[in-house]
Amino acid sequence: MTTGTLGVTTEREYDQLLVERVQAGDKRAFDVLVSKYQRRLMRLVSRLVHDPAEAEDVVQETFIKAYRALRHFRGDAAFYTWLYRIGINSAKNYLVTQGRRAATSSDADAEQAESFEDGNKLRDNNTPESVLASKQIAATVNAAMQVLPIELRTAIVLREIEGLSYEEISEIMVCPIGTVRSRIFRAREVIAEKLKPLLDMPIDKRW
Repeated sequence: MTTGTLGVTTEREYDQLLVERVQAGDKRAFDVLVSKYQRRLMRLVSRLVHDPAEAEDVVQETFIKAYRALRHFRGDAAFYTWLYRIGINSAKNYLVTQGRRAATSSDADAEQAESFEDGNKLRDNNTPESVLASKQIAATVNAAMQVLPIELRTAIVLREIEGLSYEEISEIMVCPIGTVRSRIFRAREVIAEKLKPLLDMPIDKRW
């Protein structure tokens, strides 16, 4: 974004300006940040906490935590990566307190994942677009994502839904890029495996 009248040229700089205003006591500047990121944060959190009302609670809690901690924010990272990190941790903590332990998983060999470029199996299927767009396949993908361990689910959501880079995801999840690649690779494998029976099925039997 470009906000020439404020002498700000990037989104990160604009966010930093708002943060500095909040730190100086301007609460309205925080309202701007909430308005800007509320929908994006809700989209992310609702992939981790499936009940909409609970997800809203987690998002609200995230913004409360962010507001209280904002005086310590120095802009070493982009504001949204810092906010996403708080949101993900809040979602994990919520699941634990509700007795729904966030599933964990050991990471695969990072070296193998590092050599895996964006060869997403889901994108390589030579299936008609109309079939890929079917509600049945979308439902299968969503169901597969919901049962992934939370680290894999978070990584694939940040990559495929939020469209973030490996570097950004690494920053948000506080782990090496190799680990990010590993988690995304394994998440795609699980989803592709769930889709395989459906994609192998004759088109007229899928409905």
